[in-house]
Amino acid sequence: MTFTPRVFSGVQPSGSLHLGNYLGAIRRFVAMQDDYPCIYCVVDLHAITVWQDPADLVSATRHVTAAYLAAGIDPAKSIVFNQSQVSAHAELAWIFNCVARMGWLGRMTQFKEKAGKDRENASVGLFAYPTLMAADILAYQATHVPVGEDQKQHLELTRDIAQKFNHDYGARLAELGHADGLFPMTEPIIHGPATRVMSLRDGSKKMSKSDPSDNSRINLTDDADAIAQKVRKAKTDPEPLPSETKGLEGRPEADNLVGIYAALAGTTRDAVLGEYGGAQFSVFKPALAELAVNVLAPLNDEMRRLVADPAHLDAVLKDGSARAAAIAAPVLADVRRVVGFVG
Repeated sequence: MTFTPRVFSGVQPSGSLHLGNYLGAIRRFVAMQDDYPCIYCVVDLHAITVWQDPADLVSATRHVTAAYLAAGIDPAKSIVFNQSQVSAHAELAWIFNCVARMGWLGRMTQFKEKAGKDRENASVGLFAYPTLMAADILAYQATHVPVGEDQKQHLELTRDIAQKFNHDYGARLAELGHADGLFPMTEPIIHGPATRVMSLRDGSKKMSKSDPSDNSRINLTDDADAIAQKVRKAKTDPEPLPSETKGLEGRPEADNLVGIYAALAGTTRDAVLGEYGGAQFSVFKPALAELAVNVLAPLNDEMRRLVADPAHLDAVLKDGSARAAAIAAPVLADVRRVVGFVG
C-alpha cells in the first residue's frame, strides 16, 4: 500500500510554553507546511495523564493554539485541532492497548522518569501514554513525525505497534484489500541545532515547564525584559567560548547557549563559534539576549492578541477537528472491520 506523505505532531497543553517548545517543535512545524500536508494537534488527552486543573487546561489549550498561529502555522493550509474533539484517538488507542505488549511499555524511559520511585501511584494513562501517541499518528496514517530525541523511543514503539497490527491481521487485511498493511512505518524527523533545548540553570537537564525555577526557561509569554534578564542569569562556566564545536564537549551550559543562538539565528554552531570564538560570556550573553528578544517579542505580542479572542481560537479548533475526523474516519472504519467489530 502506498501511503500519502503526511506529517502529524502535537504539543501538550500543560504549563507554560517555553523556548524549547518553540525551537524544538513549533517553529519546525511551520517550516514543514510547505513540504507536506500537516496535522498539528493540541494533545489534551495526553495532558491529563497527570492531574490538570480543568480551568487551567482550557486556558492552556487556547495558549498552545495561539502559539501555533502566532508562530506561522496557517490553519487553512494545515489542520489545527485539539485531540479530545476527535474520538478516533481514544478508540484506536484502546485497540492498540490490546496490540502492544506490557514489556514494550515497561521499557519506556519517559514513564520511568515521570513516575519516579512512586510508580504504583502513577496513572494507568501515564503508563499507556505511548499507545495513545501511536493512535494519534496512525489514525491519520502519518508517514513523518517531527520529534525531539526524547520522543524517539515512543515513535519506535509506534512502528512496532503498526508492524504487529499489520502482521497479526495480515490475512484479514489481505481479504479487505490491504495486503501491504493498513499502517505505515512512520519515520521520525530529527534535525536542527536545537531539537533538545536544555535548562538555563543546568545544562544537563532538558528545559521543562515543570522545573520549579522560572529562571530555568524562557517562557513564550515572557516580555523583553524578562527574556534579557534570564539570558544574563543563565549558568555558564569561566572559560571563553571555543573556536570550534569540539571545544564545547564537557561544557553543557556553553553548548546549550550556543545551540540556542544558532537555532534563533537559523545558522549552525560552527558559524556562531566562528563569530564569537574566544569571546567571554560577558560579550556573548548580551548578543544572545538581543537576538532572543528580536525573535520572541513579536511572537509574544501576537500570542497575546490571539488569546484575547478565545472565540476565534475555539473556531479554529472546531474547524480543524472536523477536518481531522474526516481523515481518521475511514481509517477507523477499516480497523473496525479488520478486528471483527460488528456495526
